[in-house]
Amino acid sequence: MMIEPGLSVRIGSLNMRTPVTTGAGTFGSGVEMEGVVDLTRIGALTVTAVTARPRLGNPPVRMVETASGLLNAVGLPNGGVDSYLEETAPRLRRLDVPVIVNVAGESPEDFAYVVRRLSEVGAADAVELNLSCPEVAQGLDFGTDPKRAGEVVAACRRVTALPLIAKLAAGVADVRPIAKAAEEAGADAVSLINVVVGTSIDARARRFRLAARRGGLSGPAIKPIALYHVCRAAEVVAVPIIGMGGIASATDAVEFLLAGASAVAVGTINFVNPNAAAEVAQGIAEYLAENGFTDVRDIVGTVSG
Repeated sequence: MMIEPGLSVRIGSLNMRTPVTTGAGTFGSGVEMEGVVDLTRIGALTVTAVTARPRLGNPPVRMVETASGLLNAVGLPNGGVDSYLEETAPRLRRLDVPVIVNVAGESPEDFAYVVRRLSEVGAADAVELNLSCPEVAQGLDFGTDPKRAGEVVAACRRVTALPLIAKLAAGVADVRPIAKAAEEAGADAVSLINVVVGTSIDARARRFRLAARRGGLSGPAIKPIALYHVCRAAEVVAVPIIGMGGIASATDAVEFLLAGASAVAVGTINFVNPNAAAEVAQGIAEYLAENGFTDVRDIVGTVSG
């Protein structure tokens, strides 16, 4: 009889039943998916960004399809942490799945304020610090400088014992110093990559397609870039890595695990197939069984050649 491979992973105090979570901003608050997706088949819900104060986000047009990808300039619209704690968190707590809350801010103090509020009432099982948000025009980019990234992580570490996941930028020549700075400042994990900055132009109308002109490119088009950065980060950090960027299948996810990620986030494909995260988790289990592995940890960082 075939033994089911072990899929559970641990990030600080966060226990994930499978190594698959959802990409922030691609799964709503998670509440909307109850009854649509079997949430017990994924490791955690990563919910859309929460900020200290309400944000309207950018004007439309906010999203544009591209070849093998999606450009978004949504701009982190949300009701702020007060609204999240009052309306969304209680509903999420009724679901049988751990919750990772993505947090964005305009300063280290902003980040720390939201993290403290979440921590005080047990509204999260872990926090993903959105250190770089290229679809926002100003003020929310801390992920391109090791010092600034470390300051945000350290400020949040001082106010919580929750696992902190530092979400790193793609638009850097070398992600390693930033990943190391986040680890040294107290991050329990790093996640990468965030979206890649891009734009789209309508040649007929001679206009930018996005109202904000630039946006964040996600989807299969960025997978090679994401794999490269995960490999680089794995060279220098001992904390777990959550790999993301263009994962649309179990094979994609396995590639990230081989590159050094301990877990993965499934993002843009959720817009096409809301069950993608659960299917990817099942596919990872099948890959492990077919290749004689008893635990997902056995393949992490084992790429050769």
